[in-house]
Amino acid sequence: MRIAQLIAPREFRLVEGGIDDPGPGQVEVRVEAVGICGSDLHSYIHGAVGDTSCVYPMVLGHEPAGVVVKTGPGVTGWRAGDRAAFEPAIYCYHCEHCMAGRHNVCANLRFLSTPEDPGFFRDFVNLPAANLLPLPVGLDATLGTLIEPLAVVLHSMQFVALRPGETAAVIGAGPIGLLTVALLRLSGAGRIFAIDPVAHRRELALRMGADAVVDPQAVDAGADILRDTGRRGVDAAIDCAAKDHTANLCIRVVRNAGRVVFTGIPAEVQVPIDFHPWRRKELALYQVRRSNHESERARDLLAADTARFAPLLTHQRPLERIDEAFRIAESYEDGVGKMIVRL
Repeated sequence: MRIAQLIAPREFRLVEGGIDDPGPGQVEVRVEAVGICGSDLHSYIHGAVGDTSCVYPMVLGHEPAGVVVKTGPGVTGWRAGDRAAFEPAIYCYHCEHCMAGRHNVCANLRFLSTPEDPGFFRDFVNLPAANLLPLPVGLDATLGTLIEPLAVVLHSMQFVALRPGETAAVIGAGPIGLLTVALLRLSGAGRIFAIDPVAHRRELALRMGADAVVDPQAVDAGADILRDTGRRGVDAAIDCAAKDHTANLCIRVVRNAGRVVFTGIPAEVQVPIDFHPWRRKELALYQVRRSNHESERARDLLAADTARFAPLLTHQRPLERIDEAFRIAESYEDGVGKMIVRL
């Protein structure tokens, strides 16, 4: 099978490899499509995701969908040709966090696309049967790649805790930010601001449901939002960009006793926080750790409202052109929203 290995920052190589038969409880799947995530870009550009350094060679990709090839001993309910999305996190199911239903912070979590566990930029993968999510008719593999990031955003919504009519600011209109805008609109937001320096991303944000977009390179985004809200600030601010200044922009634009949610992952190991405005406003600051039992809801939402999310899927490249796919995604070229790698 073909395997796309990241061997250095901004450098892939395509190699051939084999795969064993699936073991007990496992399913062998053929990967058809994988979305490029922001954390993939961190590995590609910076050689690390926050404080976790890359170990080369490694295989990225954790937003996959495809078909079943064969099943291992003891597996029921799946057969060759079944279409599915693939959950990249493998849990232990017996630690205190799993037992409490908080699988996303499992003490023994394995995540496919980290140095120890290869991801899905390869033709075939053996997975636990529990990591397959059936795709309904009408939801192809390309749309199926949105299930994982949409599940993350659904998870973030429990911290955003938006009530109908409340206002929100989304910092960063990349794929996660755009999905956040879409879910805020579905949640009944009164007014949604989207802040991004890239013009075509601001246009996509309007298509996904934003009421107002702000170019932070043209105006003071914080002052603009505070002026628009009568200096009150928004009820919730969601940082989907995770740049060196965006955490404090969220603190600045949110109202007293509001909520700040960090969905993006910063490249920096240490992120400065404006402590005293945070303290004076008595803000709740929340971190999002992937998703937690939201994948089925994400799939059903995509199937029921495909037209809402489809505009995000703008670009595709075959596995043989994965370098080009990452270069376009990194530089926001050609009006790219979400880049999909096809296998």
